Amino acid sequence: MGHTQIDTPALLIDNTILNRNIDSMQQYADKHKVALRPHTKTHKMPKLAMKQKEAGAVGITVAKTGEAEVMAEAGLDDIFIANQIIGKSKVVRIRKLAESINISFGVDSIYSVEEVDEVFEGAEKKAEVLIEIEVGEKRSGIIEEQDFIELLDAIKNSMNVRFKGVFSHDGHTYKAATIDELKELYDESSTRTLHFSDIARNHGMACDVVSIGSTPPFILGFELPEGITEIRPGTYILMDGSQANVIGTNDTCAATVLTTVISKPTSERVITDVGAKGITQQHRKVGLTATEGLGKIAGFDNVHIDSVFDEHAIIYSKHFRNQVNIGDKVEIIMNHICPVSNLYEKAYLVENKEVLEEIEVSARGKLQ
Repeated sequence: MGHTQIDTPALLIDNTILNRNIDSMQQYADKHKVALRPHTKTHKMPKLAMKQKEAGAVGITVAKTGEAEVMAEAGLDDIFIANQIIGKSKVVRIRKLAESINISFGVDSIYSVEEVDEVFEGAEKKAEVLIEIEVGEKRSGIIEEQDFIELLDAIKNSMNVRFKGVFSHDGHTYKAATIDELKELYDESSTRTLHFSDIARNHGMACDVVSIGSTPPFILGFELPEGITEIRPGTYILMDGSQANVIGTNDTCAATVLTTVISKPTSERVITDVGAKGITQQHRKVGLTATEGLGKIAGFDNVHIDSVFDEHAIIYSKHFRNQVNIGDKVEIIMNHICPVSNLYEKAYLVENKEVLEEIEVSARGKLQ
């Protein structure tokens, strides 16, 4: 079946670009002699996670316990939840997963350690945790050294929790205005992560894993400082408009949203059948990843989605309007792929405009 026969809106994945992206990041990790643990919240598809593992990834990263459960059921057996797990019901589910797979997760508070210690009482294996280090994103993670040492002591004094290492996410690099600034932020983040690893070692709790992650530094080929053992990029496998802006080309964008032109009400306005429920309203406002509008129209220069309603995309371009007819299908390179994947029940893997297979987005909606 040709891809234009697919009912819209639909999530498409170009097989050739997909495989090239997977291989490229694996080669980067191999070159720098670090483990690659891709973040699968980007796609939420066990089929793609397995492809990443088969290419050489040591395991996968997820954001939520529910995602871990879906991936484990599909045969992924080495999973890191790069998030704080708060709530005994979630920890109970992780304890269950630990009976059959290798699973670890993030902590940044003594509260979390005490809760995990209680839930894992009597388990065959200790809970394995990594402490998150805040490196400038202004999100979760340890900031003060004394808090870090106190958290290490809490883990050391627990009966059922094992310290595995530290991790960080340099998401603030997305806001860098230049490659040089991005490199500076990346270097600062890596150095800070390694500094806390040194503190742990000097405290008698050496890190098995020192993990960093975000896509831009790695697609730009930045060097990895000695001491980093693992990287956790996510977006690289499918890419999107904002990440493509970092490297100045859309050639690595494997994912697009197929949409149908349903109306041309004025001399410059075009309406298609996908809205906020199919591409989200997310956009990046500053830096190299900044996007114009709410998505690019693939194959057309400087044509983007101006706004969306729930089920309508609004495009203003006289040139574009004159080139398309009602009923035509076009592809959108969305601004941010991660939330878009979560909006679809399935994706269509295509090659040379032909559909190869349908892939279930099994972890969509797994937010708990």
